Amino acid sequence: MKVEKISELTTNRMSVYLRCLNELASKGAKTVSSDGLAKQFHLNSAQIRKDLAYFGEFGVRGVGYYVDELREHLKKILGLNTEHCVAIIGAGRLGTALADYYGLTQTNFSVAAMFDADKNKIGNKVGDVEIFDIRDFARVVKKDKINVAVIAVPAPFAQSVLELITKAGIKAVLNFAPIPLKVEGDVKMKTVDLTISLESLSYFLAQPVNSNGKK
Repeated sequence: MKVEKISELTTNRMSVYLRCLNELASKGAKTVSSDGLAKQFHLNSAQIRKDLAYFGEFGVRGVGYYVDELREHLKKILGLNTEHCVAIIGAGRLGTALADYYGLTQTNFSVAAMFDADKNKIGNKVGDVEIFDIRDFARVVKKDKINVAVIAVPAPFAQSVLELITKAGIKAVLNFAPIPLKVEGDVKMKTVDLTISLESLSYFLAQPVNSNGKK
């Protein structure tokens, strides 16, 4: 299996499968078939089998998948069998909300530090997370072994922040700034843009409804 042939859509679905398996495990389920997984969580059974086949043979004929065993396989595939330290750049409303996001406590991602240029924020804490001067970024990244960065700054500052992240050697970036950014080297960046998502929904709302009540 060659990693470069695995699409981002596939890895996104693997994350969904893991979440579904976690729910099954919490209910005490020991095994599940691809059909059962698909029906219970509104997924596509053929797609599940195809996606899993990229990474090996996990099912047992007549049994299906062992829930706990498949969960461990997916965690390893997604790199979730190790801890990841996260830095959030931008201690405004968004950055603060992300640092305080309860959902992260259920994952192997932990916010190690926040950064800002505002002297009034530097030295303060969001929960247990300290806000550092952005000028100390490289030093703190090295000290805390941070390997994931989140950009939560206004659009005009996002590109310079990304360059700072790249220079510090971080390869994984989640960007919340509503602007296209130029990525260099082998840095992988995902952008979350709420406006684009809402405008996409707006497109469907704007479509005319036919006589059958369908758009």
